Order: sequence, then C-alpha cells, then structure tokens
Amino acid sequence: MTGIGEQRYREALEWIHGLGRFGIKPGLERITALLELLGNPHNSVPFVHIAGTNGKGSTAVMLATMMRAAGYQVGLYTSPYLLSFTNRMAVNGADIDHEELISLVEQTRPLAERISSDPKLGALTEFEVVTALALTYFARRKVDLVVLEVGLGGRLDATNVITPLLSIITNVSLEHTEVLGDTVEKITVEKAGIIKQGRPLLTAAEDPLVIGGLEQRCRQLEVPFNRVYSLDDCAVGLPEERPCAALQRITEDGQYFSYYGFKLQLENLFIPLRGAYQVTNALTALAAVELLEKEGFSVDESALRSGLAETVWPGRLELLGKEPLLIMDGAHNPKAIERLSEALPSYFNYDRLILVIGMLADKDTAAMLEHILPLADTVIFTRPILPRAADPADIAAFAVAHFNLQKEYYVLPEHGEALDRALELAGPEDAVLVTGSLYTVSDVRAYLKRGS
Repeated sequence: MTGIGEQRYREALEWIHGLGRFGIKPGLERITALLELLGNPHNSVPFVHIAGTNGKGSTAVMLATMMRAAGYQVGLYTSPYLLSFTNRMAVNGADIDHEELISLVEQTRPLAERISSDPKLGALTEFEVVTALALTYFARRKVDLVVLEVGLGGRLDATNVITPLLSIITNVSLEHTEVLGDTVEKITVEKAGIIKQGRPLLTAAEDPLVIGGLEQRCRQLEVPFNRVYSLDDCAVGLPEERPCAALQRITEDGQYFSYYGFKLQLENLFIPLRGAYQVTNALTALAAVELLEKEGFSVDESALRSGLAETVWPGRLELLGKEPLLIMDGAHNPKAIERLSEALPSYFNYDRLILVIGMLADKDTAAMLEHILPLADTVIFTRPILPRAADPADIAAFAVAHFNLQKEYYVLPEHGEALDRALELAGPEDAVLVTGSLYTVSDVRAYLKRGS
C-alpha cells in the first residue's frame, strides 16, 4: 500500500475508534437504520449466530475453519481483535485488507453521520458501525456462510439484526452485570434473545437454571432445543447422552478427543488448543456442523478433521516461549480465570509461576483474583492500554487487603516493563503467565513483536 493509502487507512481507523467515546448503548434502532441506508446487506447471506459468556470465539473459529475446509466461502466476525483491527472480520481465514476497509468506511461514514445527527436515534457506537461494516463486507464477498459472534449479551447486541440458520449459546455465567442483569437467570434471558422463530438452538450450557431458561424460550418460539453434554457425561463407547466428547490424550501441541454426535462417531480428532474447555468448544462446533446439514451444508469427515487440526486462535492458553515458558491467555471473567487455573497444571510443567495480570475496571476483581493468585509465586500487576483498564495499584491494594497477599509482587503499569521484569525473575524451569484481559494479551504480544 502506498503512503497515501496508509494515511487513508489510519484516518479510517481514527474515525472508527473515535466512535468509542459514545460508549456502550444496547439497542437495535441505530444499526437497523444504518443497515437500511446500506441496502440491508445482512439479508443476502446466511448466518450462524454465537453468544455466550466464554468460548464463543473459539467455537466460532473452529466452526468457520471446518466449513472452509469443506470448500465453502466463510465469513467470520469476532471481537475484540488481538493484534490488528482487521482481525475482526475475515473471509476464508484471511483478514479484510486495508483497501477494502477504506472503501467500506467511505461508503458508510456519511450514512452513519446522518443517523448520528438524528436526535431520535442518537450517535452510533463503535461496535454498531464495525458490525455494519462487517455485514456489508460479507455481502460484498457473497460468502456461503457467516459465523457471527455476539459482542455483549445478545437480545440488544448490534449483531442481533440477523435471522440465523442456527443460534448457539455456549454457556452463561455472571458478566457485565451492570448491563445484562445481576443474576444468571436475567443474563440467560439476554443471551436467549438471539433465538429466532423457526431457527434451532444449540447450547453447551451446564447450569440447570440456564438450561431451563433456554428450553423455556425455545418452547415459546416453538423451535428445536439442542444441547451438547459435558466431558464428564461422556463415557467410553457410545453414550446415551449426546452429542458429547471424551478427551483421549494431551500432547505438547494440543489434544486428541473422541466425538459422539447426533449421528457421527469420530475418534482421534485433534485440536491445537489447550484446556478441556476447548474440547467442549470443538464438540459444540461439530454438533453445529451436523445441524447445518439440515440446511444443505455438506461437510465430510476429512474436512472436519483438517478444519479442527488447522484451527488458529491466539491468546488462549497460547505458548509463545520456552525456558521459561511464556503463556498467554485472555481470560477476562471469573469463569474463564477458573478454567485457566484448572488447566495450567494439567497442560504445563513448571517450577514457579510468575503472574502478569492486567484487568479492566468493570470486572469482578475479587472472583478473578481468588482463582489465580494461589497458583502464583510472584505477581506483577499491570494494565492494558485502554481507558477502561483498572489501575494496577488499586488491584494490588485490593489483593493485599482481601487476600492477605504476602508473596512477592510488583506494580508496573507499563506492560512492556511488566513482561521484562517477569522474564528476568523467571528461571528456565519456571513459567510466565500473562492474563486478565485479551487487551492485556494483545498489548504484550504487540510489545514482543516490536522487539523481535
């Protein structure tokens, strides 16, 4: 790209990110109005819509990769991005290129500004505009299928303008309580808002309250309710409760598992992702493929196997270095941190753990620290480069006051300095874990890339 092109790209990003000042405003009125001005591009492509507290991104990328391996043109929309804004929207595994993004912004900006000037609607948010850009992009590319990840909640999320072939809700636990509600039941109602009349639901939820709430909504809409079962429910052989999966073995590069589906039965499937919860995500993606067969999509066994094996999803129990181990995980809520804490000793061998943690201010600090602090020998409190980031000094003070933190700790707000100190403290048999937010992981990965 020429210098002029790079300047136009930077200007496009500056405009998009400038919309962040309008914050989070749940509701579908503004994006519906924008999409109408754009010609309702979302009505020309089919979707799978994925909501959930955790695992929705991993499930989305595995489903998209399997469908792509079967020869379909597949769009993928996820958030937040890890290294580059263009990570947000991809077709066939390739991020949107700069020129295409510039073109979309130039088409969309005057329409968005017209809507934002309407006092009845108010200013469009960054997420609303990015979602509209992505939906327009996928329509332009005339993809066969789009796997669309919800941003926040479901019912009033900007992505909920679509009518999907299939809705997926991975799981539900407490998150964003100031927006979604302060109980699991209330949050379930918000997530269930993506279920549409005549379109089936698939869920990996295990909480009986969540399952009951989702089943009730499906009955109200008279749509099929489908669920996958936990690894604990899946015995060797052909279980009655299915789809389910059984973990077979863990290797340095990933893990092997068996899948017992609606009809399929497959052994020795491999995913290059760590954590038992990733097997559940893969199980959910496989069950989704089987349900999509009823919509005319055909995926053979070789595509299922190769798609899973070729899945790339950085920042999720990702190993970036050895001697010491350098592990990145974007766990950003209590349930994700709990799963990370359970997975670490099962998937990695190390003597001491140096924890680098940077969180957002709106997270449940106590619940997150409760799970991860006991594993750490040394803690370094830092922060991502984000206005919503928690002050690491406040987090450290909270840890001292509420958890009697007596182990060695440091407060280093600059994430590069925090990583450098962690690597200095770690011996070759130790591990450095960077976690607390995908934004923290993104910033640290960018720092590593600049230094390489």
